[in-house]
Amino acid sequence: MTCCGSRHWARRLTAHRPYPDLDALLAAADEAAYDLTPADLAEALAAEPLAPALPPGSAYAAVAATALRAATAAYENRFGHAFVICLDDVPPSEALDHLLASLRARLGHEREEERAVAAEELRRVARGRLTRLAHSWARSAAAVPAPHEAPDRAAGSRGDSPYVPV
Repeated sequence: MTCCGSRHWARRLTAHRPYPDLDALLAAADEAAYDLTPADLAEALAAEPLAPALPPGSAYAAVAATALRAATAAYENRFGHAFVICLDDVPPSEALDHLLASLRARLGHEREEERAVAAEELRRVARGRLTRLAHSWARSAAAVPAPHEAPDRAAGSRGDSPYVPV
């Protein structure tokens, strides 16, 4: 649910676990995202933060923050949900400009067009969150002693397991 706020999406992912690897998990996440109904999408969008975070270290942060607040408010007023955008592939130095340009461009969309764009951005955001979560788990699992060194660990939670926990 921290990756995507749709209960339907989360149930779909948990119903098919364990996943043999991250690629399988991401493929299942994509499939679940493509199958979101309008109500599922609305639930997921409602769980997103209302204002996107400003990228750190921007030279014109005060002016940009004002522009971002105004554009975000206009977007939320027009579409009735949070603005969602995946900035994973955007260099940090370009993130703020990309964010503002995307907000302005998407304000011109019709509702159905924007619903499709928001759903795609939500899918991309969820993929990034899942990837970071899986990598975080893998790093922490690598730091845990082997099962023979920690006899009180639960069965099936071996740090060397090839499965991605969900």
